[in-house]
Amino acid sequence: MVIRILYFASLRESVGQEAEELVLPEGIDTVGKLRSHIAARGAQWDAFAVGKTLRAAVNQRMAPADTALGEGDEVAFFPPVTGG
Repeated sequence: MVIRILYFASLRESVGQEAEELVLPEGIDTVGKLRSHIAARGAQWDAFAVGKTLRAAVNQRMAPADTALGEGDEVAFFPPVTGG
């Protein structure tokens, strides 16, 4: 399954990119599992670690961790407060 991920505000600065397309490994099928998968990339991705405050949206709708992901979904991650 391929999805598009968008990073906003301070996340964009910390990960060094604003977006990416990602082929999800088997079993990564919810927002929460995706977040854990991203956090496992290493220090640059620490903002995604469990316990860090982070919001997500799937296809422009706010999404809790148990939201299922599907082929072609757009997942946006952002801190709880973003500035203009």
